[in-house]
Amino acid sequence: MRVALTGTPGTGKSSVATLLQKQGYTVVRLHELAKQNGCIDGMDTKRNSLLIDMDKLHKYIKKNFITNELVFFEGHVAHLLKTMEKVIILRCHPKELKKRLMKKKWNNQKIQENIDAEIIDVILCEAVEQHPTKNIFEIDTTKKTIEEVAASILKIAKKNFQPTKTYNIGRIDWSEEILKDFPA
Repeated sequence: MRVALTGTPGTGKSSVATLLQKQGYTVVRLHELAKQNGCIDGMDTKRNSLLIDMDKLHKYIKKNFITNELVFFEGHVAHLLKTMEKVIILRCHPKELKKRLMKKKWNNQKIQENIDAEIIDVILCEAVEQHPTKNIFEIDTTKKTIEEVAASILKIAKKNFQPTKTYNIGRIDWSEEILKDFPA
């Protein structure tokens, strides 16, 4: 089963993926996979990031990852791949996200862009456009350790990705954070 492990940069995808890998699960790093298999479509010089050819990547994954085994595809674009059977979105409160991105020494513009994306649910909205809502799960990583997030993911997987109140989409809402930029 192909599972997207996605979320705004800074929500914990890479750290959780590393832990899952150490626990014996198969984890595919989408950025690396795209680079190694000719699925790069150029460079976004403004953001200093590679542009992934999602169609090529989709075809590569569809052809090369035919398995009933649980495989996690980690990356902030994972939810855009129609080949994903389930989607787990990691979320983080914007204040904590800012701290995490500042720790990574990102520039202020890139930090703000990602905070705004988290506030307005960009990844969730994109995921809902590509996948049935019953196949999408959200985990708030704000106050959880990497181990707790990994345990939540495995709990969802062990229950065969059945809908669950705890991780169903729509329970996480940072929209009030938008108003904090405006005087009362």
